[in-house]
Amino acid sequence: MFAKKMLCNATAAVLCFSFLFSATTQAAPADKEPVTIAIIDPLTGPMAGVGLPLVAHMKFEAERLNAEGGMNGHPFRIVGLDNKVSPQESLVQLQKAADDGIRYIVQGNGSSVGSALISAIDKHNRRNPGEEMLYLNHGAVDPVLTNERCSFWHFRFDAGSDMKMNALTNWIQGQKDIKKVYLINQDYSFGHSVSQMARDMLKEKRPDIEIVGNDFHPLAKVKDFTPYATKIKASGADAIISGNWGQDMVLLAKTLADFGVDAPFLTYYAGSPGTVTQVGERGVDHIYQIYAYYGDTEDPEIGQRQKDMYEQTDWDYFLFYPRLTTMMEMLKKAADQVQSVDPVKIAFAMEGLSVDMDTGTYTMRKEDHQVQQPMVLSVMKGDMPYGAEGTDYNFAKVALIPAAEVAMPTTCKMRRPRRD
Repeated sequence: MFAKKMLCNATAAVLCFSFLFSATTQAAPADKEPVTIAIIDPLTGPMAGVGLPLVAHMKFEAERLNAEGGMNGHPFRIVGLDNKVSPQESLVQLQKAADDGIRYIVQGNGSSVGSALISAIDKHNRRNPGEEMLYLNHGAVDPVLTNERCSFWHFRFDAGSDMKMNALTNWIQGQKDIKKVYLINQDYSFGHSVSQMARDMLKEKRPDIEIVGNDFHPLAKVKDFTPYATKIKASGADAIISGNWGQDMVLLAKTLADFGVDAPFLTYYAGSPGTVTQVGERGVDHIYQIYAYYGDTEDPEIGQRQKDMYEQTDWDYFLFYPRLTTMMEMLKKAADQVQSVDPVKIAFAMEGLSVDMDTGTYTMRKEDHQVQQPMVLSVMKGDMPYGAEGTDYNFAKVALIPAAEVAMPTTCKMRRPRRD
């Protein structure tokens, strides 16, 4: 399963793009122009495994929401632009989107990319009044993006990495058998923020815990995690914390399992496509994820979406990208309220807006455009009602952390445009 679908390599790229982008998604009865949303994320190369399901998820949800009227009667139209996880390539793709008149940009895989997009969209909007673009961030979670780098044109629909670490360390605080922690993260801004926050928060909440390792590795370049797994096992760590995502998550999880490391593996993104398939039974009761959703949902409608999307696309609905559903629901609600799809009006309408999802209420905080949400700590289990990746494994809820306990303060000093 993993080998069949995970990556668009050089020889398969044409086929992958033909499959994903041969048609747009919109409702047939719609009599209004579609609202085009451009996804700027990796669609080829080693991190394509996180970009391809993103496109599939948004197209799947666009079909459902278009049947409910889309955005004020305008159907969603989804297109994908491959950035290869490169800030430079992302700016090239952003210019292509602007040239095509696209005013809604979605990205989330890589905070370095997110930072570049914020700067470029800010500049574009200053120079092109009446043609403003919005950056809808589904997963670039470095706290700096909603603090000192905050922008009126940027909205984040995933919890910041500080929010996730706050929830995770609150749980660790009560786990008295955890006395040694090993940190391993990708060597760029996000990975360094995860490491720093883990050290700071553990020092405050569990000063007795010893950090026995703090490794950084290149993003999307490591093919063999054996040297890291060897160090982790030798350290005697009682728990491992990692913000890794995509291929780096999958390969690290598999290598730890191969080495028989059974200490709790506490992750942000164990749901990265391929982890469940590669680890299987060896991940049960060992691999944890701090996220907004979980695989044993009590909502039958959400469970049915998981079944339908996997049947239609071969990708999972709630393993990795339910935050896209939150984003699209909020866009629809804002557009319906202001009876417009103008990005400026939508931006003002989303400030303070709330939507009810199956795990609780999500509210877009006006001060910094950071969504406020509950979080779920889950652990990999077998014999799940809604299995992932064609297996019976998925992540089962361990604890639901209310939004108030996840929230973090902001230092954002946002400059807003004039409101007509």
